Amino acid sequence: MNKWLPWIVAGVFGLWALSGLRPPRATTDFDSIGFGRLPAVLNGRLQPLDSVARNSLLVLCGKQSVGLDAGGRMSAVDWLLEAAMKPEAADGRKVFKIDHPELRGLLGLAPGGSLYVGFDEIRSRADEIETQARRASAVPVEDRSSFEKAVVRLHSGASLYHRLKNSFRPEDAEDFAADVAAYEKALGSGLAAWRLRQEGKPFSQEDLDRLAKGLQAYDLLDSLAYPLLIPPRNSQTSREPWSNLGASPVGSIHAGEVHPAVRHYAAMASAYRSGKAEAFNQAVAEYRRWLAVPFASEVRKASGEHVYNAWRPFVVSLAIYLMAFLVGCASWFGWFQVLNSTATRLLAVGFLVHTAGIVFRMVLEGRPPVTNLYSSAVFVGWGAVLLGLIIERLNRDSIGVVMAAALGLLTQIVAHNLSLGGDTMEMLRAVLDSNFWLTTHVITITLGYSAMFVAGFLGILYVARRAFTRTFTEAIGRRLARMVYGVICFATLFSFVGTVVGGIWADQSWGRFWGWDPKENGALLVVLWCAIILHARWGGLIRERGLVNLAVFGNVVTSFSWFGVNMLGVGLHSYGFMDQAFVWLMLFVVSQLLFIG
Repeated sequence: MNKWLPWIVAGVFGLWALSGLRPPRATTDFDSIGFGRLPAVLNGRLQPLDSVARNSLLVLCGKQSVGLDAGGRMSAVDWLLEAAMKPEAADGRKVFKIDHPELRGLLGLAPGGSLYVGFDEIRSRADEIETQARRASAVPVEDRSSFEKAVVRLHSGASLYHRLKNSFRPEDAEDFAADVAAYEKALGSGLAAWRLRQEGKPFSQEDLDRLAKGLQAYDLLDSLAYPLLIPPRNSQTSREPWSNLGASPVGSIHAGEVHPAVRHYAAMASAYRSGKAEAFNQAVAEYRRWLAVPFASEVRKASGEHVYNAWRPFVVSLAIYLMAFLVGCASWFGWFQVLNSTATRLLAVGFLVHTAGIVFRMVLEGRPPVTNLYSSAVFVGWGAVLLGLIIERLNRDSIGVVMAAALGLLTQIVAHNLSLGGDTMEMLRAVLDSNFWLTTHVITITLGYSAMFVAGFLGILYVARRAFTRTFTEAIGRRLARMVYGVICFATLFSFVGTVVGGIWADQSWGRFWGWDPKENGALLVVLWCAIILHARWGGLIRERGLVNLAVFGNVVTSFSWFGVNMLGVGLHSYGFMDQAFVWLMLFVVSQLLFIG
């Protein structure tokens, strides 16, 4: 039994991980799953409506589902359907997170009440929110108070919510399908009246007014609609971009008829609003059939991302890493052989899921694995787990497992919190639009970060086992020190090569190899710290414990280079200051200093 137990445990977790790939089940009679797989364009990239819904909720409340008063949760796409097609019901859903005491007082919310409120609870204070947000927006971002940041965030969320309510139909339209049919009927006679007027011939003012009224309504929708739902009319010959549900009817003047996609979405809206699930499902199916041939690649990509959203591989790997960490730690207190083998296999399963998630993202984006801060966190964790598996293979003492699982767990937590800002597959900035340099520079230097963290966490294991357990021996200490030294050599190579290659990319992008930008300085600090450690060791200035201490402080240097400089608000690599991230970064730094102390 002891021989098979590790395989059984790993198999159970592997099957659990694969179970996430099963198609999700609809929770209502309406085919919200099929609706969520429909393609749209937002933030410059094609994505399913499921992603639009999830990312919008993340912006509003930091979650991917909505809590219900009666218990249970509503999926993101079900919430999007309700917000877009039955907003009077969605207005009561608690999707706005308001946790700032001063802002809650301004809105008249109870101090001890729920942090999540519905639009109905803040509707009466909309003018006050806009006034305060306008005032706060005049203040530079880095100088804003916490209240000013909170009110700007709330105003931005309320604007997003208003746009979503006017993305699939005008908010006040009761039967959008009938409105579209009436507009299409008025299109022919109205255009004819307009041409007659241009030619100076008698025309029907009534027909012209009817067309103008319809155009005015769609022009307003054009200014509010959020995702681009309507594909080009001819995918083979036309290079025109996707358009929103308001711009397309306005553009129909040139074609002389309403775009078929507008009719399908109008049919969905009217069916959902009237509670006709069968008619709604039929409209979704008919639209998918219409898209199937001319936009087959777009449908496949949207469907693939829908599967990725439902699977959430990095959340799954996080859970498996946690279990591997606990089992690995337990192996030091007894039943070593079985628990060590179980922890190693669990770590391997988590690594496979982690790898599959990275490959999945690469296929969806058509890019190398690291394109932004979120994906760098995912990849740093992946590199650390890979190094940990190699270390464990060489030593078989649970040190590699515990270190790798801890780093995989922590980096996935960091990535999860970074994802709360919305879309993690955002379009690249123009200067980064190079798969070659993203592959060579970014991956190389990110592997250097991974190695530095591995060395630092091996140092933490050295300190923790020596101070808090009775399992530490001089032999274990020497073995850990050798691991730290070897990993730092690896980190030195990759950090140095990555920094030099980054300079070459900077020369091609900005016309200079080095500009003392904060991010460039951070990369240099990692290289210099590696050199300091190696020279101190070679010169006999430090021994085992000194090597370990310097490696642990390497976590501080690397976290600042990787994460901290992005939040300074200055430089070509700055992604903006984040209050909460800064606090956690400082706590991490303090924790490393405590380990050294």
